[in-house]
Amino acid sequence: MSIGYACLTIAVENTDFKSCIIKNCNQERFLSVIKNNLTSLFNILNYNIKNDIKVFRISSDLIPFGSHEYIPVKNWEDYFEKELSDIQEIIKNTGVRLSMHPGQYTVLNSPNADIVRRAVRDLEYHDKVMSILKVNQENKIILHVGGIYGDKKGAIERFKSNYKELSQNIKDRLVIENDDKLFNIIDVLEISNDLGIPVVYDNLHNQCNKLTEESDSYWIMDAYKTWKKSDGRQKVHYSQQNPEKRQGAHSDTIATEEFLNFYNSLSNKDIDIMLEVKDKNISAVKCNNIIDPKSKNIDSDWGRYKYLVLEKSEKHYLKAREFVRENKTKNVGLLYSVIEEGINLPENKGQFLNAANHVWGYFKSKATENEKFRIFEYLKGYQTGVLGDKIIKKELWGLARKYKVDFLINSYYFNEVR
Repeated sequence: MSIGYACLTIAVENTDFKSCIIKNCNQERFLSVIKNNLTSLFNILNYNIKNDIKVFRISSDLIPFGSHEYIPVKNWEDYFEKELSDIQEIIKNTGVRLSMHPGQYTVLNSPNADIVRRAVRDLEYHDKVMSILKVNQENKIILHVGGIYGDKKGAIERFKSNYKELSQNIKDRLVIENDDKLFNIIDVLEISNDLGIPVVYDNLHNQCNKLTEESDSYWIMDAYKTWKKSDGRQKVHYSQQNPEKRQGAHSDTIATEEFLNFYNSLSNKDIDIMLEVKDKNISAVKCNNIIDPKSKNIDSDWGRYKYLVLEKSEKHYLKAREFVRENKTKNVGLLYSVIEEGINLPENKGQFLNAANHVWGYFKSKATENEKFRIFEYLKGYQTGVLGDKIIKKELWGLARKYKVDFLINSYYFNEVR
């Protein structure tokens, strides 16, 4: 089993994606944005490999206006031989499995012929990216069936008809996914049966849009039958409901206990799981550590969490630290449960000051007199209720970057202000 995440990374330097507005996007600006994005993709893949993450979804925004008919430079790939070669090399050497997921406006079954043409053009763009990266058909493009338009059967037939007109390259990569409102897992499996197209099962979408009470494991086994050897290992999408948002909204993080219940229920664990969650790589590292614990990865991840826990609870900090020291790879789920419990506690002023002073200790001997004065004034202002916690974290974040303290730069402590 491999667990991955989608599109963006958190708390990883030089992995941001840029964009531009088409009316202001001349050739120079366009190529500059692409260079940045390709460099970020390379850095993301490097980070993933160092953290044993072997499944990743590339953002559709990699190339701005990639499927637009007025794309500023149609042959953009000719300008980036080195960047693309570097990415190709890391893919080849590591065997990372990639995917892409066109957005909600890529609707192959629309009754509007112009919308269908744009959808096909968007699929061609996604296939072009995958082809340029030299990945085989195990690297997939995920698509929803589309809209119903008052006639579900007609919409399904339109999807089938338009699918058959796609190029073989796109057909070889395309998989379909059950959605949270219109086409449930039964619908998607029936389409798959007619077209021979693989199905990605999405657990949260099924919770939102289901007709029967069969388990996730049941539907995953049914979807498994749609995957041919040439499609590679079966993929599923896993997410958890955000309790404070609309039905179908992804949670901020993957809760350990709920994930373990899902994982333990699976009769087939020879799958790839794409996490769809707000904290992206943070949850992917956590879930990978839980199912495949390695001491170096657990030590490294605890280092990222430690001050985020300490600012809420010294008790949870000490308990987690002791677990890491003594248990290492045993019952890692318990470690993450302690971490989650700690960081979900309400603000504790005393503990916040304790953690902030620990972080300040990394550069207090290097700091200028002005920097020392400012941080002490900020801490005093926080203690008396005049200032909030973010201004202190922003100051500490700036110092971490200035003095190049990599341990802190990679810490989750700064996620809110980086």
